[in-house]
Order: sequence, then structure tokens, then C-alpha cells
Amino acid sequence: MAETGKIYFASDFHLGLPAGSPPVEREKKVVSWLNTIAPEAKEIYLIGDIFDFWWEYKLVVPRGFTRFLGTVAAITDSGIPVHFFTGNHDMWVGDYLSHECGVIIHTTPITTLFNGKKFHLAHGEGLETKDTGYKILLSIFRNKPLRVMYSALHPSIGVGIGHRWSLNSRLGKGVTKEFLGEEKEELIRYAKSVLENDNIDYFIFGHRHLAMTYKLKEGAGIVFLGDWIKNGSFAEWDGNALTFKTLV
Repeated sequence: MAETGKIYFASDFHLGLPAGSPPVEREKKVVSWLNTIAPEAKEIYLIGDIFDFWWEYKLVVPRGFTRFLGTVAAITDSGIPVHFFTGNHDMWVGDYLSHECGVIIHTTPITTLFNGKKFHLAHGEGLETKDTGYKILLSIFRNKPLRVMYSALHPSIGVGIGHRWSLNSRLGKGVTKEFLGEEKEELIRYAKSVLENDNIDYFIFGHRHLAMTYKLKEGAGIVFLGDWIKNGSFAEWDGNALTFKTLV
């Protein structure tokens, strides 16, 4: 890993989703961004829902994403660590991305230090949610015996079901939710619960598709990374300051 350089954070590319911008154009935009930041990057954190649907069979991986996977492999080959957080759309990763592309997989939130500042990173699905139905859905998605059973389906069936499910989701239908306010935002409640036991300087979340920053009265900053469905946004840590940027 480089001794100096910037650390980048992005989430919710939803590669393969036929909504918002054309999937191929979105992939090209992501690849262009990765190639642009790579010369200055010390580390890159991809905070979940990078793929709109990813189900990894033992000998079969989803079709597509060639440009993206090749770019990520080239970046890790150059010595720059790329961290991949699983989201609710791509939690079913196996060892393909780590073995073939060299990424570091994270399946749970992490807390880490950058230049003496403490960051808490998470995709965000299910954290402090009060939605019982969503909790049940996540428990089904994460159930290992059910995942083994699903993997027994032929890839054309399993992947087909996954894509249809995604298109019927809120995001696939183009439905978005505005910022609900501090008391109603689940991830803000989650951040406050973490602060009860740890002194965090910055929280970085995906999942909500909000492109914004928020300052808690406790002093911690929150970055909601937005998404790349139409445009694109990311956060950048230069060792002294965290900035949030939006692409057009």
C-alpha cells in the first residue's frame, strides 16, 4: 500500500440495473472514475450494492461487468487495496472477487483509523431498522442452508429470478425516498448507538441513495454516499479533510 495518497469511498453503482442510465454507460462511467482516481489513490472503498444482483456459483459467475472487473484487478495488481463491502443486492459473493480481482471483502461494518481520525464504514442495510418485514427478508437472504438450496438452481434460473426481483424493487421502479430527518433516519439512529460506545469522527454509509453530508450535535460527521444510477458521487479523504463530490 502506498505511504501517501488519497482514500476514496463510493457505493451503490448497481451495475447491471436497466434503470436510470443504460447499464453499459454506467459501467463505463465507473471505470473512467476508477482510472482517474487510481494515480492518487492510497486505498479505495466500495461500500456495497456495487452490483445490482450478484450470485456466485462455484464454477459460474454472472455475465457482464468485464470492464469493471478488469479495471479493479489492474488497480489491485498495482498495489492499491480495493475494499468491497457487501450490500443487500450483492451479499452473495464467494471467493471469485477476492481470488480473481484481489479485492478485500467485508461483510459487516468496520471501524478503522486514517491519519488519526476514526472512521466507521457500513453499507447500512438493516441497521437500526424497525421494519419487521425487512428484517425477515434479510434473515432469509443471509440464511446459509437456503443459499445452498438456491445455488442448486441452474444459473439461468437463479440469476433470472434475481434480476426480476431487483427490477420489482423500489429502486428498479425508480422510487426514491427523501431525507426523513434525524429522528426517522435509521442510519443516523445507528450512528448514535455506535457513538454511545466509541468516539467516531466520521460515518460513511451507502444504501440510502442520499447524496449528502450531515453533522451530528455529538460532533461526528456522516456521509451518505448517494448512488450512480444517473450521475455519481463519492467521498475523498486527503489525510486532513473529508470532502464529498458529485459527478455530472
